[in-house]
Amino acid sequence: MNKPVSTIVRTVLFFAGWAAVISFTPDGPFSNPAIRRLWWEFAPLAAAALFTVLFVRFIERGRISVPLAPQFFKNTLLGIAAGTLWLGSAVAVLLLTDTMAIHSRNEVAYIWIWILASLLNVAMQELLVRGYLYQLWKHRSNRLAAAAVTTLLFVLMHGGAFEAGIIPVLNVVTMSIFMTLLLEYTGTLIAPVLAHFVWNTAGAVILGGVSLAGDYPNLYNSSFQGSALLSGGGYAIEGSVVVLIINIALITGVLVLNRTAARYIKAT
Repeated sequence: MNKPVSTIVRTVLFFAGWAAVISFTPDGPFSNPAIRRLWWEFAPLAAAALFTVLFVRFIERGRISVPLAPQFFKNTLLGIAAGTLWLGSAVAVLLLTDTMAIHSRNEVAYIWIWILASLLNVAMQELLVRGYLYQLWKHRSNRLAAAAVTTLLFVLMHGGAFEAGIIPVLNVVTMSIFMTLLLEYTGTLIAPVLAHFVWNTAGAVILGGVSLAGDYPNLYNSSFQGSALLSGGGYAIEGSVVVLIINIALITGVLVLNRTAARYIKAT
């Protein structure tokens, strides 16, 4: 079997195998909605981790590795900073243009469990698409192919964006590219995981302006009004052209940082 075909076969087996396993995951006897959601996020992450170990060890035989957390402290801070800049910039623009307003506060029981569940969710997404699969395509083809394939999978995992229109789809695409460049710049999954975590948790669980599974609560009630192009309309932050512009700016910034770092390493 030639390399491109075998790479596609491995990709399909990995992704389809993961999907098949989680489809048989029992709901569990949890009456507490926060614990139930935690379980629903843990099971797909555990399946992604299991498939990653199996494929890396027994199919790739160590030829591919998944960089989980080198320089853990530094890249943890970088990931949190990137996520804060990313979401903070979007929210600041929306607030300053009066297209977003934050209203009343809700009482959310077990909020730290909901936040942990959100972390498990983004860890699963990043490990699934930017873990083994990204490294597989990068190793057997090149970075561009790896980014294209994993971005396609990431967009398919967020298929609801297609119902929302072109801006939400472009936001998902550029978000995936930004996460991939962050992975390349830091050499670790921890940075994109934490940047994605800040976006989802602060944007959804705290502000209620980002879409997660329907049972997730939100600490504050936010409203979005005015031009749907700016406010995102019914799709809130994720439907706003502001996010698209910020995503492109962040992509440009990380590309510049990557090139600067490459020149520095070459010079030394």
